[in-house]
Amino acid sequence: MLRVGLTGSIAVGKSFVSAVLAELGCHVLDADTTAREVVEAGTPGLRAILDAFGAEVLQSDGSLDRARLGAIIFADERKRALLNSILHPYIIATQDAQLRRWEIIDPRGIGVVDAALMIESGGYRRFDRIIVVHCRPEIQVERLMSRNGLSHEEALRRISAQMPQEEKKRYADYLVDTSEGFEPTRRQTVEIHNALRKLAEAGAVKG
Repeated sequence: MLRVGLTGSIAVGKSFVSAVLAELGCHVLDADTTAREVVEAGTPGLRAILDAFGAEVLQSDGSLDRARLGAIIFADERKRALLNSILHPYIIATQDAQLRRWEIIDPRGIGVVDAALMIESGGYRRFDRIIVVHCRPEIQVERLMSRNGLSHEEALRRISAQMPQEEKKRYADYLVDTSEGFEPTRRQTVEIHNALRKLAEAGAVKG
């Protein structure tokens, strides 16, 4: 199976690209879904977070208070790094298990993991090809403000907490520019899928 990493900064349109790849027949795993699974009540991931951040990030029903934890980590770079160091091993192990299951049933298929922090975590090295989704900075800010109901200052703070888009693009085998909207983005994604399909059928994977 061809293993593909799909990444990009916040509010650049990565979810749309992911959805198009799924429509085209790729097996797609959203890292956000995995991240929620590894911190469900009773999991080792949640226990590790409580050990690091305390019971204040726990809701009364025993589940993680995501809003509270988000407020803590976006205000403190060291705490954000600590959270990532706790979660990434659990997330990567869960992703790799899913990729192995897909490979058994579809050895010449394309498995896509959609993860915003793939490069920052070093997890990108596990993949045969990397797609980086990006857009113009002013569009990114507008999208984030609209999507999350943030002020301009809050949106900039969220964006600055991540690796800059230009740096992320240097890791790409393929780039998708979503600045012009859905249809141009879809065309680019279809072209990339065609290239990936050829690689998958040829068995062009890392040794």
